[in-house]
Amino acid sequence: MLTIVERSGLSATQAATGAAGQERREAVLHIIEEVKRDGDAALFRLTEKFDRVVLPQLAVADEEFEEAYRVIDPEVLEALREAIANIRDYHERQLRESWMTTKESGTILGQLILPLERVGLYVPGGTAAYPTSVMMNAVPALVAGVKEIVMTTPPGKDGKLNAAVLVAAAELGIRQVYKVGGAQAIAALAYGTETIGSVDKITGPGNAFVATAKREVFGQVAIDMIAGPSEVVVLADETAKAAYIAADLLAQAEHDPLASVTLVTTSRALAEEVQRLAASQLEGLDRKEIAAKALEGFGAICVAADLEEAIDIVNELATEHLEIQIQDPFAHLGKIKHAGAIFIGDDSPVAIGDYFVGTNHVLPTGRTARFSSGLSVDDFLKKTSFVRYSRQDMLDNGRKIAALARFEGLQAHARSVELRLERK
Repeated sequence: MLTIVERSGLSATQAATGAAGQERREAVLHIIEEVKRDGDAALFRLTEKFDRVVLPQLAVADEEFEEAYRVIDPEVLEALREAIANIRDYHERQLRESWMTTKESGTILGQLILPLERVGLYVPGGTAAYPTSVMMNAVPALVAGVKEIVMTTPPGKDGKLNAAVLVAAAELGIRQVYKVGGAQAIAALAYGTETIGSVDKITGPGNAFVATAKREVFGQVAIDMIAGPSEVVVLADETAKAAYIAADLLAQAEHDPLASVTLVTTSRALAEEVQRLAASQLEGLDRKEIAAKALEGFGAICVAADLEEAIDIVNELATEHLEIQIQDPFAHLGKIKHAGAIFIGDDSPVAIGDYFVGTNHVLPTGRTARFSSGLSVDDFLKKTSFVRYSRQDMLDNGRKIAALARFEGLQAHARSVELRLERK
């Protein structure tokens, strides 16, 4: 049940940090070394061990894509296609271009903005199906211009992948799909095997072992982020609808027993009504047990003295998802300093961002919204500066540059400039 707490008690609602325990880290390091040493053989062996399935091959065959299109619900296919279009439209607006500027002295400065060449996408699987993870990770990479995207996801007990996941990949042109999950998939993407080539960056969510593996291979490859359990904070006043808030808190709570759900409100009456409705709505959920654990362990309602205090609390929490359900929300939007994504108004639950509207649902958790952003096109671009220094600027500024170099004790740096000043 949701508990009404004071501001000082809100720290208990923060989701687990995601830092790997030593025992888990040691297990992951062993898996990584096994994959580096044995390649595909390790992947087959570990898939049998952890997923309880013996695979004839790692790669998804063309026939499996064709079967996925035959069995997928037409309504789901239509929704996937429209969601992909929305996500693409939103992310195309983020795309940057290379630039160049010329100064009067003749010096040319610029920046090349180039896509990564090869990206690995990890999609959780097994008993669950997350086609939205495919879309949210692949679309910004495609918009950025990444030429090659490979995907790994754990197989089900029958050795197959979910039809919607395969169709989502196919709709985005991803045909290099491999039936491997867990830390072993991350190791394969980072170091390569006989079948799976190494990549430049790995993105996508996963369990604690996947997160730990991503942390361990960082440096060999880039990663998107180390994501913890899901979070939502709802900022509400007396005008908000309690039934909506209760439903939205439960929507996050059903993700994970460690999910963090918090209501920050200026209305005691609303707080009590949300508390009551959350308890009653919980009874009808298929994932009632999971949601109940999240509410008990990481759920809270905080009644603030006024809206200014409520906003201060929201900024302290720096949540993954923030819903704003107050009168005149845009008058206060500029006061929000830290949030992964913001959903404004009665008809903007987090679910629209999770599935359809176009914004990305790969977001910072565990208060990392204080210094990081959600997944975007920028995550798949690299930036290279270039300069052509003019003769005039070298003559005007060379001695200043040499003076700075000599001050830092780098004589050769200074001499490389001074030689050019001596040229007639």
